[in-house]
Amino acid sequence: MQELRWIDAAAGGVLGLLIGSFLNVVIHRVPLMMYRGWLTDALANLSSSQDTPTLWQLVFGTGSAQPKPLVQAADDGLAQVDNLPPLGLARPASRCGHCGHRIRWYENIPLLSYLALRGRCSGCRTGIGWRYPLVELATGLLFALCAWRFGLTITGALWAAFAALLVCQFAIDLDTQLLPDSLNYPLLWLGLIGAAAGWTGVPLSSALWGAVFGYLALWLVFHGYRLVTGKEGMGYGDFKLLAALGAWLGADFLIAIVLVSSLVGALLGGLLLLAGRLAHKDIPISFGPFLAGAGLVCLMIGPATVREWMPFAFPLGGLLR
Repeated sequence: MQELRWIDAAAGGVLGLLIGSFLNVVIHRVPLMMYRGWLTDALANLSSSQDTPTLWQLVFGTGSAQPKPLVQAADDGLAQVDNLPPLGLARPASRCGHCGHRIRWYENIPLLSYLALRGRCSGCRTGIGWRYPLVELATGLLFALCAWRFGLTITGALWAAFAALLVCQFAIDLDTQLLPDSLNYPLLWLGLIGAAAGWTGVPLSSALWGAVFGYLALWLVFHGYRLVTGKEGMGYGDFKLLAALGAWLGADFLIAIVLVSSLVGALLGGLLLLAGRLAHKDIPISFGPFLAGAGLVCLMIGPATVREWMPFAFPLGGLLR
């Protein structure tokens, strides 16, 4: 049986390396796709193609005329956006962001290609970011862990998907202060479906209340902070991410998740200070990476170990399970 677990872990690790290569595409392109979508919607709402009443009239009144220069600028901008090449997760093929060199299949082998190329583009010799192999390695190790713990089963695949989505959210929010709904909602629904099917080991009632309380907890903090300071301290994506984590781990884990996220935040903040990323005080610090990191920590050490190490984080015992 021990040998079979090692075989499962090896197979999961190889699959994780391949998935990790794809996650790099997701991390890079999903924010760009969001930006393009927002720009397209904004221009379309101001262009001459907008049905009556226009967005301008809905805001300023039906008797208000939208300035013609603004309409023309919106029409011109929309035409430029429409002429852009397609952008998705599958198209276009991966290219060097500096010189446009198309990455060949043998230059895209996880970890090995990075080492063979010595971390540089084969076309222009520009350095390739260290995070690309790091994402691949982290995903490979997480998938290997899931396969080791759960085997090559639906449960193992489900927790591997949990890990992959959190890796994406961690990196995207760290870069852009965004937590895309296109990743948050699948994470939430997979947690609820996994609980309903008995694959995650969390009772459906606990998963459901975990999602509800997870969202409401940060929603209340958000509005309380805004009432006191007049500023917004976090985004709605944080509410959704904690709701998703509550769906995966259960309502009684919410306090533990927040506590672990504070530890992740302290560690990540220290690393960013060492790297010079937090040298200026006006750089915003996202909460999403801390939450995503907390979810990954809970996966890596196991929920039972979290309960053992942090019994004070479960004051209601099993009442919420």
